[in-house]
Amino acid sequence: MIEETNENLDVVRAQFGANAEAYGTSAVHARGASLGRLVELLHLNETLKVLDIATGGGSVALACAPHVSTVVASDATPEMLEVVTRRAHDDGVTNLQVELADAHDLPFGDDTWDVATCRIAPHHFHSPDRFVAEVARTLRPGGLFGLVDNVVPNDVNVAAFANEWERKRDPSHARCLSVDEWLGLLVANGFDVEHRELMSKEMGFSWWCDNMSVAGETRVELLDELHAAGEQIHAFLRPQFGEPVEQDTTVFHLTEVVLVARKSD
Repeated sequence: MIEETNENLDVVRAQFGANAEAYGTSAVHARGASLGRLVELLHLNETLKVLDIATGGGSVALACAPHVSTVVASDATPEMLEVVTRRAHDDGVTNLQVELADAHDLPFGDDTWDVATCRIAPHHFHSPDRFVAEVARTLRPGGLFGLVDNVVPNDVNVAAFANEWERKRDPSHARCLSVDEWLGLLVANGFDVEHRELMSKEMGFSWWCDNMSVAGETRVELLDELHAAGEQIHAFLRPQFGEPVEQDTTVFHLTEVVLVARKSD
């Protein structure tokens, strides 16, 4: 399991290192509705120390910074941390630090953080159970964990299509979990789930491909697969196609779960 995670970490670093600038300005990541909702649900205050895991372009860390004592933006990709550092400097944020860190093996002591966050990243983790265990270890008793990620339904066929389709776009994609799977992992690691909700986000097909520098031939395959997918898959992804079917006029919808869980005392 450790070897598999390390191998995927190399793929993640290659994918996101090459596309770090795009993710730093991505509307879905930097301004998506789940960002403000997550910060709102955490009820932050100036006494708190926050860890943002797999920070990407740093949007969660930067959104938390004005409300807390300290925020550490951690990520496994050095190029991402360069983007975060620049964004913090440009925004005049002085209480944010960056740390190179693998979400499966966090370089922090036990009971360190008051709040931990991770948004739109765990579907890249090959061992989500290890990730949740590390969050539990590094959070203080009573600390909050705010998690946002794309999810799939319990239907195994729909879930398999969604994950394989995403992996063709982005080789660093591991697997989106279902809400039930996330709830099970949280409870198994000593968390009490205090809030959960689902949010829908519209994705432009061309933008979705641009964000990962997808090659032209693969874009055609992805669009053909989405168009030809069955009724159940269409019910989940809710694609909308123009006439004729073209990349620039196609949109579809992903589902995010927003979870806030408290580590048991």
